Amino acid sequence: MLTRTVKISNVTNLSDARYCAGMGVEMLGFSIDEDSPNYISPKKFEDICSWLAGVTLVAETAQSSAEAILLQLQQYPVHAVQVEDPGLLGYLKSELALPLILRISVDQYEADEIQSLLNRYEDAATHFLLESDQDAELSLNWLQTLPSLAKEHPLLVGFGLDTDRAIIALNNLPENIGIVLRGSEEIRPGYKDFGSMMDILEALEEQ
Repeated sequence: MLTRTVKISNVTNLSDARYCAGMGVEMLGFSIDEDSPNYISPKKFEDICSWLAGVTLVAETAQSSAEAILLQLQQYPVHAVQVEDPGLLGYLKSELALPLILRISVDQYEADEIQSLLNRYEDAATHFLLESDQDAELSLNWLQTLPSLAKEHPLLVGFGLDTDRAIIALNNLPENIGIVLRGSEEIRPGYKDFGSMMDILEALEEQ
């Protein structure tokens, strides 16, 4: 068991999926966008997930068309859906009986500007995922702001955790804040260097 909620994004191989599920990771994310470098075909998704049990499977999409997302989801029996366009949440909530995760790029906001965005969509999103497309760090300002946000909203933090300072950052975040790590390619089929992911998950294991 892990001491906080963990989601692994961009899962592309069975090695990541089985290792993370075995470590007690709660959510595994798979890109369903055909133009994404991390795209997982329905057949590969089925092959990977046939080995898994007890983990929440999340469809990850950056599409802005709700109709296209619903069509694509017919091929993916997932437990939750992650989107980037907040304008989709209301419609998807009415069409899907699934939890919705809203991915927010922190590159577009200052730490103190996030609150109003979360308030606006709190009734539609089950979780808010804060990530960075520009390798933002978990600055002191963010470390001071995130605990107050997490008192009112279910947060997943996916930036600033791929450096040697990740463990230090985690020690400064309340355990009600989940984290998001990213999967990576296998060196060859069945062989994987889990790198910093292993270090972080082992640090989060309950003793």
